[in-house]
Amino acid sequence: MSQHPTLAFIGAGNMARAIIGGLVSNGYPAEKIRASAPTINKLDDLKALGLFTTQDNVEAMHSADVVILAVKPQMFKAVLLQLAATAAQTKPLFISVAAGITSSSINQWLGGNQAIVRCMPNTPALVKMGTNGLYANNSVTPEQRTQAEEILSATGLTLWVEDEELLHAVTAVSGSGPAYYFLFMEAMIAAGEKQGLSRDMATQLTLQTARGAAEMAIQSDVTPAVLRRRVSSPNGTTEQAILSFQANKLETLVEEAMQACAARSVAIAKELGDD
Repeated sequence: MSQHPTLAFIGAGNMARAIIGGLVSNGYPAEKIRASAPTINKLDDLKALGLFTTQDNVEAMHSADVVILAVKPQMFKAVLLQLAATAAQTKPLFISVAAGITSSSINQWLGGNQAIVRCMPNTPALVKMGTNGLYANNSVTPEQRTQAEEILSATGLTLWVEDEELLHAVTAVSGSGPAYYFLFMEAMIAAGEKQGLSRDMATQLTLQTARGAAEMAIQSDVTPAVLRRRVSSPNGTTEQAILSFQANKLETLVEEAMQACAARSVAIAKELGDD
């Protein structure tokens, strides 16, 4: 970033650590980052990086330009009510990385009139290969949108949606998506073992194939559908596997799974929000 706003991370779990790690490794000054967590042991390694750390959320938020809310969804209301008085005075940009909690609920718990960006990240952020779906409420300025994008791009790709409801779809595609691929990898490894490969060999073949296929799709100027057709020779081995997947309605299974994921995201918003 051309300038380095002071950042406060409320919560120091995996996602907060992924963002902090990406920022610091990209040259963001550690002295411009604060972090809070209820237990000291979660803060020791962050303190070693040069961050200011505290068990007091309000102290962490003091003088922060941007506050990243990285606590569990079930804890959001209690934590934000604690921050509301300070938020009314300092008016930072709030970035939430919690699934399901709407910007209107966050705004209400913070006392109103707050600039809020919601982010739906995913776990590959831990290896700087994450995907972040972002939504900004009407109080977020263009400068703050840029700040949010620059902060979160430390973990990978950032994409904006202009309709908050679309974050449920983002959750279904990328937020929960890594688990879908892990399950498919599990199935391929198990099938390889049944065909006589050692577990280690089946694992290496599966993981490298997944990595290579993803990189091909990223670098290609054609769609995954075209790439699939290119490697599926008529009456060949790959075609037989694809035909088996299609006969067993793989596409329908994926669609139904993603619909179930999005529906659960909607339900969480209703269960935990005050809308």
